[in-house]
Amino acid sequence: MSKPTPAEPVKLIFSVFASTAEQLDETIAMLSVYYGQPDFLSDPVLFDYTDYYRREMGENLVRRFLSMEELVRPEALPDIKLATNNIENEFTEEGKRRVNIDPGYISKGHLILATGKGYAHRPYLRDGIYADLTLFYQNKKFCSLPWTYPDYADEKQLLMLGKIRATYLLQLKSMTLAKSEHSEA
Repeated sequence: MSKPTPAEPVKLIFSVFASTAEQLDETIAMLSVYYGQPDFLSDPVLFDYTDYYRREMGENLVRRFLSMEELVRPEALPDIKLATNNIENEFTEEGKRRVNIDPGYISKGHLILATGKGYAHRPYLRDGIYADLTLFYQNKKFCSLPWTYPDYADEKQLLMLGKIRATYLLQLKSMTLAKSEHSEA
């Protein structure tokens, strides 16, 4: 019989893209109000992996990845996705989004993204939100799966996410040491 134990805290990440750099910066500032300061913020890059968003959001979308300093509980992911949906709605003009926010988290073993779209590899969490197993960690690197979005499977993103994971592991180690020192006192 397995003995249930609480999950470790996880590293909250966001992929944010928008039709203008100003909207991107404003969105990141809003996320910082809700979730604390980022400890990683990628350079802005052109989001050109797909034209899926072109009709709604326009062309030449700008994207940034960020990870948040404060670790979160994995079960908070549906609440975070619902909150980012509300932020996206604040940027909606004439029924069209101007900002897209994809929240997720990094754990020791994988990268999970939150989505409102169910599929075979997306277990239901709650409140209309599903978990998308996007990457798994094996042999000292993140690995893609057959359904991984091409932009997340890109080598540059895999390396970036690996660095975020390394920061996360240091945070976990620091938490463990702090608990150990506290219990010895």
